[in-house]
Amino acid sequence: MKPQVTGVAVSAQDVAAIVTLVAEVEHAQQNALPDAYLELFRHDALWSAPYSSPLTGLDEIAAFARRMLPGTAGQPLTWAYEVESVQFIRSDIAAVKIRQRPVTRDGERLDDLLRRPVDGSPRTGCRGPSEAVRRWAALVTAHPGEAPDTALYVMAKTDGRWRIAVAQNTTAIEADTLTPA
Repeated sequence: MKPQVTGVAVSAQDVAAIVTLVAEVEHAQQNALPDAYLELFRHDALWSAPYSSPLTGLDEIAAFARRMLPGTAGQPLTWAYEVESVQFIRSDIAAVKIRQRPVTRDGERLDDLLRRPVDGSPRTGCRGPSEAVRRWAALVTAHPGEAPDTALYVMAKTDGRWRIAVAQNTTAIEADTLTPA
């Protein structure tokens, strides 16, 4: 999906560089690569995630990433990242809205798995939104780290390279995720 781009006029290369950086975040996270992950942040970055205290500066982010990422390598689920929109505040500052969805290691979205019937047929396994809500709520209760997230990154371009200056991740459950297909 191509992201919506708003704000001041910039080159297509800047938009592509931001989308590529988010893909690098995804790759580093999915493959438990803390050093590759840390390369994507400014030294003075701020990061707030739903399951940690706010982190200030690359040293704090590094300590968290080096503690958390290696433990994700063997997990059955990981995260897929999709840039939904980019707002260029200035030509060197962008606010980037990212949808993060839990996926299997084979790339199947968790919300698609929720909609699959127990017998494996292609039709939805839910008998309506209320059953979907109950299934999703049970799944999120049992595995709170597997609910979809939304992220807002503020990126800054310095010396020709985009990096994450501020990151905020928030767990997000939207109505369309809960509605059977």
